[in-house]
Amino acid sequence: MPPKTKQPEPTHSSHGYEFGGPLGTAAITFGLPILCYVFAFGCNDVSGCPAPSLLSPKTLSIEQLKAEVGWPEDGVWGLASWRATGWTLAYYLFSALLYRILPATEVEGTELSSGGRLKYRFNSFSSHLFTLSLCLAGTIAQGAEFPVWTFIADNYVQILTVNILIAYSLAIFVYVRSFSVKPGNSQFRQLAEGGCSGNLIYDFYMGRELNPRVTLPFIGEIDIKEWMELRPGMLGWILLNCAFISKQYRTFGYVTDSIIFIAVVQAIYCLDAVYMEPAILTTIDIINDGFGFMLSFGDLVWVPFIYSQQTRYLSTHPVTLGWLGITGVSVLLIVGFGIFRLSNLQKNIFRTNPNDPRVAHIKYIETKTGSRLMTSGWWGVARHINYLGDWLQSWPYALPTGFAGYVILSAGSNVEGAIKMLDGREVVQGPAKYWGMLFTYFYVVYFAVLLIHRDGRDDEKCAKKYGEDWEKYKSVVKYKIVPGIY
Repeated sequence: MPPKTKQPEPTHSSHGYEFGGPLGTAAITFGLPILCYVFAFGCNDVSGCPAPSLLSPKTLSIEQLKAEVGWPEDGVWGLASWRATGWTLAYYLFSALLYRILPATEVEGTELSSGGRLKYRFNSFSSHLFTLSLCLAGTIAQGAEFPVWTFIADNYVQILTVNILIAYSLAIFVYVRSFSVKPGNSQFRQLAEGGCSGNLIYDFYMGRELNPRVTLPFIGEIDIKEWMELRPGMLGWILLNCAFISKQYRTFGYVTDSIIFIAVVQAIYCLDAVYMEPAILTTIDIINDGFGFMLSFGDLVWVPFIYSQQTRYLSTHPVTLGWLGITGVSVLLIVGFGIFRLSNLQKNIFRTNPNDPRVAHIKYIETKTGSRLMTSGWWGVARHINYLGDWLQSWPYALPTGFAGYVILSAGSNVEGAIKMLDGREVVQGPAKYWGMLFTYFYVVYFAVLLIHRDGRDDEKCAKKYGEDWEKYKSVVKYKIVPGIY
């Protein structure tokens, strides 16, 4: 079905710069990979979290720091390996094969500005379960020595590097290919408003093409943005956590309740996201954002490697919460998840069937565009009440690490309160206490900034779409995310 009308190329003037414009996006594009390496080396299983030299900057030396963080003997070249590259690419290929082979449901996306609708093939949930079932079988057979877990733990930095390279390569590919998009094409290819400023680095980061797709031999057509959003990174997050649980057992001979709790609740979060895969079609990522470095790096590197920092920390410094601690973080998690899920459910029901008895009582403002903006129920409490629930869920990921920080001492140190490893070394908090929180609580702070930024982007978009109706809506629903505060 051809587009209804030929749409002109989006212009930057109608959108404006975000993320600090070209300078800001350049800093993010080249700075985030460095930050990932800072996390990988700064909090380590060689000397401590953070590395002891970082706590004494006056006596800091590069050679000493390299020794403390486990810097590769081959220097920069040691950050990558052909073996890690090959197995990581095999992981992507395996995920693509499952996408094609396993049963799937096909869903149409929201209507594009060109008038067409793209079709999506969804089976992420079954793909995740199939892969995790194989890993479970391997773990039952071989325990903590299951090769997948040992390979991930032993080649963590090299796996991080190859995913960074894939993210860059993918972003370059879609950027170059976006210049072949022509108005009125029968494939419904179109450019994203926010990625057409004419500035190379800014557009590379934001993404020029809205929904880039490729057709691969045997695999068929893949929507790159949707596929990357929920497949390799989300499953990778779960697999990294499992690898760190196994590492804790190999290091200490036991597994703590804290690392199990975090791994389980994060796995539930990921599996819930892929189970609700069709809901992604109404998100700002799919509807509004082009696919560029921002989403490529976020999906493939940031989510799995930064979001798993807590279990990585606990694999070297075990923390026992006890029943009281587990109950406390569980209650917070349930409250956050309840707000997030119930508010989103109410929104989806209201959008699809406003006459449903579950939402028939909801008050709303009808805009000149024909849309209805809810002013009661969950969405009468705050304009993005779901963000509050999402952010509350981030705290139980970090709280089990406690007042984080540790130093690793040589065997026979006999320091009071030290935790002994199976190889004789000892782990003690010492002067590193609290400083490790820079790593384990980073996700909570970052996520708050991310949600506030998303709220601002959504406010700008809605103001353009609804005009004075949006201002009327904001006068009724006054708070953005946190009722009574923000």
